[in-house]
Order: sequence, then structure tokens, then C-alpha cells
Amino acid sequence: MIRALPLFAALTILMTWPQAIHMASHGAEHQDVFFNMWRLSWIAHALSTSPSRLFDGNIFYPESGALTLSDAMLVEGLAGAPLIWMGLPNMLVHNLLLLGAITASGAGMFVLARHLTGSRAAGVIAGIIFAYAPYRFEHYMHMELQWTVWMPWAFWALQRTCETGRWRFGALAGLFVGLQMASSIYYGLFLAMLQGLASLLSLITVPRERLIRTIASLALGGVVAGVLVGTYAIPYLRTRERVGVRSIEETRMFSAKPRNYLVAPEGNFLYGGRRGQGERRLLPGLLAVVLALTGLLLRPPAKVQIVYVIALVLAFEMSLGMYGYTYRFLYERAPPFQSLRAPARLGIFVVFFLAALAAYGYAALEAAARPVVRRVMPVAFAGVLILEYWTVPLTLTRYDNDPPPLYAWLAQQPRGIVAEFPMPAPNGLPHEEPRYAYMSTFHWMPTVNGYSGYVPPGYLRGLEAMKHFPSDASVMRLRREGVRYVIVHDYPADRDAYARTLYTLTSHGLSHLGSFSDGRVAASVFALR
Repeated sequence: MIRALPLFAALTILMTWPQAIHMASHGAEHQDVFFNMWRLSWIAHALSTSPSRLFDGNIFYPESGALTLSDAMLVEGLAGAPLIWMGLPNMLVHNLLLLGAITASGAGMFVLARHLTGSRAAGVIAGIIFAYAPYRFEHYMHMELQWTVWMPWAFWALQRTCETGRWRFGALAGLFVGLQMASSIYYGLFLAMLQGLASLLSLITVPRERLIRTIASLALGGVVAGVLVGTYAIPYLRTRERVGVRSIEETRMFSAKPRNYLVAPEGNFLYGGRRGQGERRLLPGLLAVVLALTGLLLRPPAKVQIVYVIALVLAFEMSLGMYGYTYRFLYERAPPFQSLRAPARLGIFVVFFLAALAAYGYAALEAAARPVVRRVMPVAFAGVLILEYWTVPLTLTRYDNDPPPLYAWLAQQPRGIVAEFPMPAPNGLPHEEPRYAYMSTFHWMPTVNGYSGYVPPGYLRGLEAMKHFPSDASVMRLRREGVRYVIVHDYPADRDAYARTLYTLTSHGLSHLGSFSDGRVAASVFALR
């Protein structure tokens, strides 16, 4: 593991170039990058000020539990908090966690594949497939979807449990499921189910004299996972009662179809260019498939390979969501699956199992090759994979690491509730709400604005009431909600509208506190009396 980390760190720098030399920027201009930084910053802020209110973010005022309206990224937040407390810029912390997760995922896959096959080179090949498949670049803006760190370790612990029957490996298998849940709720649920299936199937590989002990160890792992997952789920269950579940239509929209596994992201060097729908560009690469088939056909498959084939087929079928059978069955009968929007995210598990099977294929070829060929095989196969997965140099977007003048000024003012305009119409989300949420990290005042995976009903009602801002009724609502600071950002598309808004607010008796740059355009701040 330790020796693999430098290799995968170098590969991560190569595959995400030029991200590593521009750590104040990000390779995606996307609202979720703002949201990532808000979540990381909020966790660090809450832990240092009021840990008991960890899940009560400052956005969507007066809603509670704002952090549970989406994946809280608790592990990522805990890992990033010391860096934020040290004063490192937000985007630097974000990118360190992002690139670190990709690197650690590849190294973890290396450990698992090397253990399964006995080949270090096969471990490297599997790690490359898992860490740099096109799926990674399709979700480059989604921090929690890069945190696949615990998947290989969960299956490594499962394998060690079946080999030894030891309690500690069973407990580790459950611990890694819990850590995956706290890193990414999607992946945690999917991992718990797929590892549960693999555990049952793996029992056929256990000798009779060790069977009872192995079952007991796996049961211990199940208890550990259940306690961790159950505890983490408590605040989410409260939020679910308020915001409801995903509709079948919404889930179908983000369900994969078999043909999606033939489509790569547009930036992919070899296969890009074919336009596909977001989150449903799931091409795993040709060489990975060829190697996996080679491992199954070149010599009789091991029992573990059969287990991984079955798990791969299930992951693929579940990724079809409402176009398949298993996911629809779970949606109708298992409440946690009703809160997930994108079954296509199971595509990373297809890549995971394919990587493990590809390691077997590489190991079979390696064993059959002559010594001279064996020495060049790792470089040749790794080179082909890198070419397949290569994404044209990322186009980087710079994000604010320091507060623009508006928010630096606001941080020095008496504490109060903030409302920023223009707000989007309920059917026009998210507009500028993700940036408003991130900018609140520079002052940490409660704000009626917000952005998340779920949208609270009260927030939607507020947007409806603000459609005619700055009308008398909208200003009265702001007064009732206790808003202290009203920030109006310039309307670049309609400069006259901005001037009219400022005049109307003054006529309503609001005090004009000043005009500042918000980092993009001018903005005026008013105080409600």
C-alpha cells in the first residue's frame, strides 16, 4: 500500500493535468463545486463552534438540518477540518481531498487485486482501471462520488475473513462499510447490499471446519456496519419526513440504459465526442473488458472470480434503475432507496468488479508469458489503459479563496439574517444560490438562500413569495422572517432593473448601508429596520 501510493499519486497528477499546478482552480465550472466547499467549511466551522449543531447548516434559514438535505460528506469534512483550521484556502483543501481520494482509491484497489492474484503488476492494472475510468471524469465535480476509498478495503476484509475466520477482519469489513456510508451515502448503501451478497456467496469457498467461525465473524461485521449506518441515518430520517422521497419519474431520469456503457464523457481523448446524458456516460474501457474475459476463459475461474462476476452482473442490472428489475423492487420495498435519485451511479461498482476481474486476466497472461515479455507487460498494458482513459487537459475555473469586498465587509457587521437577490423562481433553480451559499462561509450568518440535493418546501414557498421582489408583500415577508441584511446584486442583463430595485427598497424605508463588489458585479446592501 505504502509503495503504491507514490505511483498512484503520480498517475493522478498525470490524468487530471493541469489540476495539480493550479490548486486554486477546479476542472469543472459547476454549482456542486461551490456546494462541496460549503459542506467542508461548514463541518469545520460547526466542529469548532457548536458540534451539537453539526447537521444544522446556516443555509435555507429558518430550516433545520440543512446538511442532511444532501450527502453530508462527513468523512471528507472531518479530514478537511484540520486543514481549514490551519488557514489553508478552501479550494486547496477541496482539491487535496479530491485528488487524494482518487489516489487512495487506486492504491486500495492495488492491495485487493494483489491479494487476490498474487501479482503486483495485476494490482497496478486493477488500480488504474478503478481510479481513472471515464466515470471519474464524468463526476469530477462531485466530491463524494470520488470517495470510493473504502470499497476495495471492504472486499479485502471480506476476503481475509473468509480465509482466516478471524473476528478482526469481520469487524473491519463492517467498519469499512460504515466509513463508505459516511463518505458517500449512495456508495454506502450500494456497498452494503453488494458486499452482503458477496458475503453469502463467499461462504461456499470456506472449509467446513472454519464455516461457523467465519459466519460469526461476518455477522459481527454486519452488526458493526448496522450500528454505524443506523446512527448516521438518524438525522436523515428526520429530514426525510419533511422533504419526502424521489419520484419514480425522477429516478427513471437518472437510470442507466445498456447503451450508456458504450458512451464516454466528451473530454475523453479516444472515445469522447458522442454526446450523452449527464451521469449516464459509463464506458468502462475496452481493455478492462478484454482482460476480465481473458481471466475467465484462459483458465478455470477461481471461486472468488465467480463471486465477482455475479456481483458485477447485479451492479450492472441495478444501475438500470427503473429500466431494470432489482432496483425497482428495492425502490418499492426498501425506504432508503426511495431517497436516491441516480441509480446510474452504480456504474462505479461495475468498474470496481471489472477491475478485480481484469486483474485475474492480467495475472493469467503474465503467468503464460515468457520472462522477456513479462518485463514489458506492465508498462504496455498500463500505457494502453492510460490512453483509453485520457481526458484532454482539464479546462480550469478559478474559485474565490478569499472573501470579495462585499462579504469581507459583511463579516465585520453585527450578526443578522441575510437574504440575497435576485433569487430564482421555483422552476429556475439553482441560479446563483450555490455561490451565495459558498460566500456565506466568509461571514457565517444565517441566510435564507441555499442549495442542496433536496429543496425544503418552506424554501420553495419563500421563492414563490419573492417572485415580485421588491413588492410590498415580499418586503413584509422578509420583515416577518427577521431578515436584517438585504443584498441586491447587479442585473447585468437589465441595468435599469437594478436601479429600480434600489430605489424601491429605499422608498420602503430600508437603510442603504453601502455598495461593494461581490467578486463579479456590484452589489448594494440594505438594512431592514
